[in-house]
Order: sequence, then structure tokens, then C-alpha cells
Amino acid sequence: MLGAEHPGGHASGADEEVAIMTFADEAEPDRARGVRVLVSAASMHGSTSDIAQVIAQVLSEQGLTVTVLEPEEVQSIEEYDAAIIGSAVYVGHWLDAAKDLVNRYHDQLSTRPVWLFSSGPVGNPVSKMAQGMAKDPVEMAGLRIASHARDHRIFAGKLDRRGLSHAQRASLLIFHGLEGDFRDWAEIRQWASGIAEQLTRAPA
Repeated sequence: MLGAEHPGGHASGADEEVAIMTFADEAEPDRARGVRVLVSAASMHGSTSDIAQVIAQVLSEQGLTVTVLEPEEVQSIEEYDAAIIGSAVYVGHWLDAAKDLVNRYHDQLSTRPVWLFSSGPVGNPVSKMAQGMAKDPVEMAGLRIASHARDHRIFAGKLDRRGLSHAQRASLLIFHGLEGDFRDWAEIRQWASGIAEQLTRAPA
């Protein structure tokens, strides 16, 4: 059994790369063993990759075998029993790498459980601007059809001026309250736990 490479002990649990994660606790039900899950997310500044790492950690803790790859690194879906694919959202769109992953392997994805997630909304969640960011990406309807996804979840994101262009940093002077880390790790972990429960649930 391969060893687990868990993220660090910070609240986000996302300070270290996770390649392949397994969990060998004898107390885990046998039905969890051997279930292989791909987690892949397109990220521009690392915030969405952090979310993917935490999702992978939660699944691994439940006894699932998890592989985390960049979308461009995925060569096949055949060796996985399920997939979780995510992307940062910019100007209402998923990043091309994540869209391309779904489009490349839509036939394989349609024959196994798939979940999708997006990361992007920043600022006060009750503000009109944040609520506008929380709408489904433009292409989501098509991606859900192509992948037969069971669910799509939008998570709040993180905005750090250090990763922005000069013009984007200047815009923060106009749009106040957008900078910061708004990711809700409890919500993310809860969603991942629900997926783990579905994948390890005994057949009726």
C-alpha cells in the first residue's frame, strides 16, 4: 500500500503537494478499499489547487485511494472509479485546462461518478458583487451534460494582490473588501465527506 502524503497542519491543510494518497486504517470498511478517485483542478494562483488538496485529504481519510493531478497531466480516466474536477472562475468562465479535461474524456467520465466544483467568489457573500460571482460559470450546463456530473458546487475563493496585475491592483481601490481569503474550509470538507459517503456506501 502506498503511503499518504498529507498536507500540513494548517487550517487549510494545503501547504504541501499531494500526489497519491491512501489510508490503511484497519477500521475502515472493506468497501472503501480499492476505490480510486481522481481529483484535478485548474488554478491560476494556487487557491483552487489548495481546495483540491483538502478534498483529496478528506477522501483519503475515509479510506479512498486518491490521485491529485493538474488537468494537463491527466492521460486517462480509465484507471479511476470516480473523478472530482474543479476550476477557478475568471470573468464567469472556467479555465481552459479544466474545460479541456472534461471535453477530452467526456466518454469515460460519463460512465463513472463525477463531481465538479468552482472557486471564485470573493468579498462579503451578501454583497451584490459577491452574489454575482456566485452564479454558475457560463459553460457549466454543458460541462454537466458532458460529464454526467452528480453535483456542481461553487466555493468562495481567495484574492491576493500579489498575484494581480498593476491594473487589477488599482481596481481594488475602487472595489473595496474583495482582497482576502474567503474559502470556507468547513464547507469544503463537508462536501468532500458527502462524496466519500456516496462512494463507500454499501449497495442497496
